[in-house]
Amino acid sequence: MNDVFAGKHLVLGLSGGVACYKSAMLCRLLVQAGATVQVVMTEAAEQFMTPVTMQALSGRAVYTSQWDAREPNNMPHINLSREADAILIAPCSADFIARLAQGRSDELLSLMCLARPIDKVPLVLAPAMNREMWTHPATQRNLSRVQYDGATVLGVGNGSQACGETGDGRMLEPEEIMEELAGVFTAKTLQGQHLLITAGPTFEAIDPVRGITNLSSGKMGFAIARAAKAAGAEVTLVAGPVHLPTPHGVTRINVQSARQMLDAVQSQVGNASIFIATAAVADWRPAEFSDQKIKKDGSGDVPAMAFVENPDILATVAQSDAAKYGNLYCVGFAAESHDLLKHASAKRLRKGVPLLVGNIGPATFGKDENALLLIDDNGTKELPHASKDALARQLVEEIAQRLPTVQGV
Repeated sequence: MNDVFAGKHLVLGLSGGVACYKSAMLCRLLVQAGATVQVVMTEAAEQFMTPVTMQALSGRAVYTSQWDAREPNNMPHINLSREADAILIAPCSADFIARLAQGRSDELLSLMCLARPIDKVPLVLAPAMNREMWTHPATQRNLSRVQYDGATVLGVGNGSQACGETGDGRMLEPEEIMEELAGVFTAKTLQGQHLLITAGPTFEAIDPVRGITNLSSGKMGFAIARAAKAAGAEVTLVAGPVHLPTPHGVTRINVQSARQMLDAVQSQVGNASIFIATAAVADWRPAEFSDQKIKKDGSGDVPAMAFVENPDILATVAQSDAAKYGNLYCVGFAAESHDLLKHASAKRLRKGVPLLVGNIGPATFGKDENALLLIDDNGTKELPHASKDALARQLVEEIAQRLPTVQGV
């Protein structure tokens, strides 16, 4: 995600709320991702977080007053808004949302939001408040107003709140806000598309405690799901057994075996316009499952085990009527150990998909980096070694460019 924010200058505004503690980590993550962050705080925010802390994390002096004499023209609301690539208010309190809805500008942060060039500087709001305040008609009315006026309003989390109650209204976690903010800077090349993607390994049980699996971490598939969501797609992710957080805004279906993955895919593929099979699906499974642990008896004999072939998920989808008639664009993945071009090219023809993405499995399983080889009817294209997040964004763009030709849109 670092390349999205590299070189970006962001204004991070803090309004009053206990969620200000999350803004400290958010500021740190943005700086680590290569952005410069100018913090602006309301008087109420200073009751929850000190400007000293935010200055230390951002590396820049914090602004709190519209009368700040550091600005030669005494117009921080003009200068700060003109320099920003985006203004993010996190946390954004119910009171501050009301200020924005009414166009009030009696302190620096709301004044700056009003004075920003509305067609050049996006305004992104991360609400945070008590559950009753969140659902109150006045708050919902104000949210509709600020969205109509051009602001991007992020969702809220559900859970325990500082007041002791439980419900909607929690500010999103810093990592979730980062994902949403990345979408602000991403072209919506997949707007209107519904992407269905598989990721991770499958687990084929031998007995209650053993099974056959592989080293796939699911990181590439999850990165593609994030990138597609940022590009405007509705995304459904069918995930094998991995320990990765669900990308924000993505619908996730967890499965274990290849047959469960096929069932999940078939239940969702009717709504999809793009199918990407990144999962490392086991080719075979034990012919029989033992409902009790298979014990060794000390004889040295190894129990005989027969295998049967698992269903081919990619080929099944690629041979569906939706794919044949151009309503579903299928992308396959090939994780090879050697002769990547040869094996990946053969797999593309065998599966009958327009685009096959190859990589060397042992070189990438579990890692945060990868290198991809794209193979289609026009030949091959290399996406050189980079982070999986960066490669995912490149791949999404490659797919988006191919959609008009394939789907006739």
